Amino acid sequence: MTDPGSTAAATAAPAGRVLVVDDQRNMRVTTAIVLRQAGYEVAEAGSGAAALERLGAEPFDVVLTDLRMGDVDGMGVLRGALEIAPSVQVIVMTAYGSIESAVEALRRGAYDYLTKPFQSEELLVRVGKGVERRRLLGEVSLLAGDFRRRYGLENVVGRSPALREVLDRAVRVAATDATVLLTGESGTGKELVARAIHAGSRRGAHPFVPVNCAAITETLLESELFGHARGSFTGAIRARIGLFEEASGGTLFIDEIGETTPGFQAKLLRALQDGEIRRVGESSPVKVDVRIIAATNRDLRRAIVEKRFREDLFYRLNVVPLRIPALRERREDIPLLARHFLEQHNRRSGAQKRWTVDALSRMLEHDWPGNVRELENLVEQAAALSDGPEIRASDVAIGQDGRPGGEATSLADVVAGAERRAIEAALVRCGGDQARVVRELGISATTLWRKMKRLGVDARQPPES
Repeated sequence: MTDPGSTAAATAAPAGRVLVVDDQRNMRVTTAIVLRQAGYEVAEAGSGAAALERLGAEPFDVVLTDLRMGDVDGMGVLRGALEIAPSVQVIVMTAYGSIESAVEALRRGAYDYLTKPFQSEELLVRVGKGVERRRLLGEVSLLAGDFRRRYGLENVVGRSPALREVLDRAVRVAATDATVLLTGESGTGKELVARAIHAGSRRGAHPFVPVNCAAITETLLESELFGHARGSFTGAIRARIGLFEEASGGTLFIDEIGETTPGFQAKLLRALQDGEIRRVGESSPVKVDVRIIAATNRDLRRAIVEKRFREDLFYRLNVVPLRIPALRERREDIPLLARHFLEQHNRRSGAQKRWTVDALSRMLEHDWPGNVRELENLVEQAAALSDGPEIRASDVAIGQDGRPGGEATSLADVVAGAERRAIEAALVRCGGDQARVVRELGISATTLWRKMKRLGVDARQPPES
């Protein structure tokens, strides 16, 4: 760090509490002086163990810790800090040439990192942003509506510890440009979390562009993402830009990445590595500036072993992994979600439906293999089946084929029942318009027709391909 006092006195900074952790006394003292001159309240710790003792006894907004120390290193401080005070913002300091360690710290929950030697201005900017982020997290209970709107969380319903942990990490990573891989079962709300990360990022004013890889063939997916030149393939009557270019300055959300082929994965990897794409039928590269958020309900590590997913692409995407918990892992959120979806139904239909205690209790007993999506569809169905203002337990059609009290004989039966309910509810919402159903469910027209035929869903005519 250079010139510790020249800019600090002139730099206005909000008051905040910072813990500086470094076993090199000169570095620790000099850093603390800069922060104090900028208006921060600063405590010092000469070891990781001493830092954890201070954290257990006093509140801090930011912990600024060196990575390489004695028995308890910077990673130990990071882990302990997040256990003791989950909302504290940890900034790690690392020597030049050890960036890999800093990236690993970010993956484990650190807010930011500084590479030694660093300038006073850089230190103050990073710490200032950390204090601001800590205060935003601390004010969630007082400014819940404003906070949720700011980070695009209006539709993420729940207050369970499992969900709060995911959203806390999502808010942390939103401030960076790190690539995020969202995993979790189908219907858990991965796209909602992706939109929240985008909304809370510096790219929030730019496009959020989603693409569902499972709904598009490999050939069309390449054209969809990268664009194509006129005449590059049959049917390409005009040139078009791809979703990478449409998302310029913003975020490209690649859903169901596990459904892609290794051939396409190689092309995607090259685009991510080079920061440029080539339109189909063109040889000149096009520079792109996008943040990538990918999602999958597949076990990609198993897919790597089975040679169905490229290991190098996995590590390129898995910079910050976020696992979205299944609904059965956060049962305390089920009544909140049920009320939320019923309120939405009431607003759309002008009805005044309400849950009975028995109906909510029945919903708490179910394991929800289709997760939040299945719950939403069941709420629609229960509201439609109820013949009065109250939705009773008998209106909640949980079981095989959606019949109350039925028991599925296999996982395939459960999944089929969930799919059938999802399609039937979507058909009701869309007034039977299958083109709208295709867009809402994120599947192809052919897939919808095949599922309706297999599941016995009433369909007069197949949708156009």
